[in-house]
Amino acid sequence: MYSSELNAIKKSNRLRDTQLCEPGLVDFASNDYLGFSEIDSLLDRTYEEIKKYKSHAPKSSQMVNGYQSIHKNFEDYLSKINSFESAITAGSGFLANLALIESLPRKKDLLILDSEYHASGILASKLVDAKVEKFEHNDMKNLEEILQQNRAKRVIVAVEGIYSMSGDLLKREIFELCEKYKFLLIVDEAHSVGVVGDRLLGVFDLFDVKPTKYHIKMGTLGKAMGSYGAYILCSSHIREYLVNRAKSLIYATAPSLFDIELARQGFIYMDENLKRLKDEIGKRREIIYRFFGFEMAGLIFSLELNSSVEALTLQKKLKDLGFIVAAIRPPTVSKPILRIIPRLGASVNKLETVCRFLVSTK
Repeated sequence: MYSSELNAIKKSNRLRDTQLCEPGLVDFASNDYLGFSEIDSLLDRTYEEIKKYKSHAPKSSQMVNGYQSIHKNFEDYLSKINSFESAITAGSGFLANLALIESLPRKKDLLILDSEYHASGILASKLVDAKVEKFEHNDMKNLEEILQQNRAKRVIVAVEGIYSMSGDLLKREIFELCEKYKFLLIVDEAHSVGVVGDRLLGVFDLFDVKPTKYHIKMGTLGKAMGSYGAYILCSSHIREYLVNRAKSLIYATAPSLFDIELARQGFIYMDENLKRLKDEIGKRREIIYRFFGFEMAGLIFSLELNSSVEALTLQKKLKDLGFIVAAIRPPTVSKPILRIIPRLGASVNKLETVCRFLVSTK
């Protein structure tokens, strides 16, 4: 039925398939930045907490009967440590982005996205009645030009704290522009929470930004926290609006109770082990810089390659050596890359082995 389309993908070396996780491989591919997915004590602590409740499943939407004390306790905890007024959980980062970008821009509004914003936001932007613009990646001058050229009832700008493919860090100036033009600023912190900031809480923490009613922070639980799900931090006013307008919150089953509690335990563990975790992150940044001269803002290293064939070949050679890295090809990225995550769950010695191999192929 779709043979011609699939053949076209195959000819361009862009064919994808699900990749069965092989536990025997040293993992430098996943977004488990802090290695929390492999810490048994987090699982044990979560299980003991979940056992205290009558139900271990949400069973329905948050607007019906699925919103339980585990969700509220987590939201209150996140609001407090991030200095936001309010929070709400979502089933995934994809659903959280869909909630924000599909619901906030209305008719006569202007939505502006970084050109490298996550695919979930790009998809959601096609569902809105508002005017949609993109600015050049991380280019604050271009963003301000768009702001000056447009008049709208409301302006919503969406950016990422650390960009998932390039590893680029958001420019500090975005917060200054937000203050100047009073637009709603959505910061997707999926790849920055757990890796930057004095308390490893992301770019708001890194830049010492005090949240205002114009700030919205989205974070995922399936990356540094080693769980699954997401959250939105915002003003109480925005939370009330989302509960009444965001379809992916209203019509989806509430997030898993186990995953929410597992993430809460992850945040607590991160706070308890802050110095050690920051030291380990620093070691891995030093190794990448020593081998490639690249300063990682977070824990994403993207090695640009000449072709998709080269990316797949290097990925296979590393797999034969016992390592898994991600070969990312167009259209996800403009040029093929090996995306390497020097996560804390793999040793610095193993990371050095991968780096030596890649340097030797140059």
